[in-house]
Amino acid sequence: MSRHRRIDRARGADPAGRARTSRQLRVGEEVRHALAAILERGDMRDPDLRGASITVTEADVSPDLRNATIFVVPLAGADGERLLAALRRAAPWLRGQVAQRVELRHAPDLRFELDRSFDHAHRIGELLHSPDVARDLGPSEKPDGESG
Repeated sequence: MSRHRRIDRARGADPAGRARTSRQLRVGEEVRHALAAILERGDMRDPDLRGASITVTEADVSPDLRNATIFVVPLAGADGERLLAALRRAAPWLRGQVAQRVELRHAPDLRFELDRSFDHAHRIGELLHSPDVARDLGPSEKPDGESG
């Protein structure tokens, strides 16, 4: 899957380009809230997850509700790959915990990914505020909407 298709999928479309249904969005939010509560408690057996501060930013659920891609961000982006590996190891246990909290016929399989959208947005912000862009915009078109 190409990088752009992954970004599109994470932002409201499935791989075929169709918009997610309200059911997918609702189940995704319930799964996201359940995982956030589980991770907030912090009573994990894995030493890499114990006491780790992880934000669950989005849960993208497949149309059949059998699979979910969970986008996470560790606090301050520190040691993301290590935490991601630990989350992947703990995925079966986390799936069981989600099944207890979210009423679904089948609990979705969980696949964890780092959410890089904040890094991407920060990079765009830096580019918009760079001197080269300010020079190209001219005095009447500042990036923050300020007039010359």
